[in-house]
Amino acid sequence: MSVSAQAPARAAGLAVVVALAIVYVVWGSTYLAIRFALEGGWPPLLAVSGSRFVLAGGAMYAFLRWRGVPAPTPAQWRNLVAMGLMLLLLGNGLVVLAEQHVSSGLAAVAVASVPLWMGVFGMMFGQRPSRAEWAGIAIGFAGVVWLNAGSSLNASPTGLVMLLVAPLGWAFGSVWSRGRDLPSPFMAAAGQMLCGGVMIVVAGALRGERFDAVPTLHGTLALAYLAVFGSIIAFSTYVWLLHHVRPALVSSYAYVNPAIAVALGAWLAGERFTAHDFGAMAVILAGVVIITLAKVLRR
Repeated sequence: MSVSAQAPARAAGLAVVVALAIVYVVWGSTYLAIRFALEGGWPPLLAVSGSRFVLAGGAMYAFLRWRGVPAPTPAQWRNLVAMGLMLLLLGNGLVVLAEQHVSSGLAAVAVASVPLWMGVFGMMFGQRPSRAEWAGIAIGFAGVVWLNAGSSLNASPTGLVMLLVAPLGWAFGSVWSRGRDLPSPFMAAAGQMLCGGVMIVVAGALRGERFDAVPTLHGTLALAYLAVFGSIIAFSTYVWLLHHVRPALVSSYAYVNPAIAVALGAWLAGERFTAHDFGAMAVILAGVVIITLAKVLRR
């Protein structure tokens, strides 16, 4: 390979490394940012989840339309509404509500079960797991049961239920969306955030959420971080990765994010975890790793 050919290859490899680092670190840190935003006085659904998606989705949509990207068709909007309901209202909204009752690290560990549920729901759409994938699903579910059976989640039944339903919504929505009539990836992301954000805001209003006091500067900065870095930068980077590397490599965020979330929670928020919590997390992540490797070998 000539020197001129090696330079673009190195640049492309570096871009992938940087993109993965952004998804790993930013999405791993959003769990702690959610906690800080809640502690800072921002309502969970009205602001921490709903409004930031409306703002981020609206900004992306306006920019894409300005660049000449076609708007979604009516049929595509219907699919985006369904995805916003499952991935954002259920998948993200319930995680934000759960963090009123549990630590950010435990929330991230619970969400790490998404690939396990995707394997189960995939069977409903004709995707038969291999033996290795079945082994990963079984090991991962053992970890989920272990986590929910005796950890600090037991102290909060409400948080436990929400963290059980949230991964179900995200996983089913992800599997259901495959093969649907959708716009270009970035427009689909913008439309999904708009639709999901509006539904989350409505849900927050129906719950009677309101501003009891002026949010703190600390909480406001955390909310801004979620909107800019979590919703726009990291999600756009994730879409870019889907078009440049293997899906199995992209999905590695599922077992890296919890470790980052736990470390940040312990470092910046003084969150404490028992040996039981760490053991359950190790089993869940082992199941996710096995599923990911099985998909690579299957291809």
